[in-house]
Amino acid sequence: MDVLNVFLVVVVAVVLLYLFSSVKIVTQGYQYTIEYFGRFTAVASPGLNFYPAFFYRVGRKVNMMEQVIDIPGQEIITKDNAMISTDGVVFFQVLDAAKAAYEVSDLYVALLQLTTTNLRTVMGSMDLDETLSKRDEINARLLNVVDHATTPWGVKITRVEIKDIRPPADIVNAMGRQMKAEREKRANILEAEGSRASEILRAEGQKAAQVLEAEGRREAAFRDAEGRERSAEAEAVATRTVSEAIESGSTQAINYFIAQKYVEAIGKFATSPNAKTILFPVEATQLMGTLGGIGELAREAIGGAGPRPPAPPAPASPRARPTPFGTQEG
Repeated sequence: MDVLNVFLVVVVAVVLLYLFSSVKIVTQGYQYTIEYFGRFTAVASPGLNFYPAFFYRVGRKVNMMEQVIDIPGQEIITKDNAMISTDGVVFFQVLDAAKAAYEVSDLYVALLQLTTTNLRTVMGSMDLDETLSKRDEINARLLNVVDHATTPWGVKITRVEIKDIRPPADIVNAMGRQMKAEREKRANILEAEGSRASEILRAEGQKAAQVLEAEGRREAAFRDAEGRERSAEAEAVATRTVSEAIESGSTQAINYFIAQKYVEAIGKFATSPNAKTILFPVEATQLMGTLGGIGELAREAIGGAGPRPPAPPAPASPRARPTPFGTQEG
């Protein structure tokens, strides 16, 4: 009985050990390849899986999450024979665990070597300026090439990024001088354009001022001409009125007209800028008679015809003779 009990205990222990060894627990984010006597048969998904021990075993544990590989620094010669240093990163994800396990010997090494060689190929076909300014184009070309090459491995390349591009020190100095010269050129161009715009605006302002001045002179001349025309019309009306008065036999109109012209002539002498003393012959009696005629004409115009006062008698001395200062007895 003791031997039988021991045997049963051993059998139960072996069965339990066999069952435990046949259970495969796959963690989340991984897939296991299952081999049957060394031949791939299935892929164990995350969770509890049962495969009889001694017949089935786990071949590869494949990480199905997105992963990243760091590309170490590389010395690359560009198309224009410039030596640059560059590095980058590659993001990838395994889509088919069986292909990733059995289509390539070492997936990580293969991805690293593939990306490095294609990085040299892509950047080596470009000039230095293109490698510095077209980083997005380099990333896109690398992504296309590497993703196409890794499709048979069941791998999807999600991103390829160039981290840094380092030209030699002498090229960096030359680029700095070039950038400085380019900025000075732009500054000179902007300054010249500003001066040109300023001159144009100043010329346009002068042109507008001249146009406005010409328009002002034109308007003033028009106003002067209009004033002269109205003055001439008024003078014509006055002359016509005087002529009608003369025709009707009124001698006072003649006296008014002559006195007006006489006073205007004397006023011109008085306003001369070069005359300080005015010497001219004048007959007082004639001036008085003329003024009297003007007053008579005004009274006739206002109150109608009335008795006329007698004109002052004129001296008839034979010895009176005119002088520059008036009349003088002989």
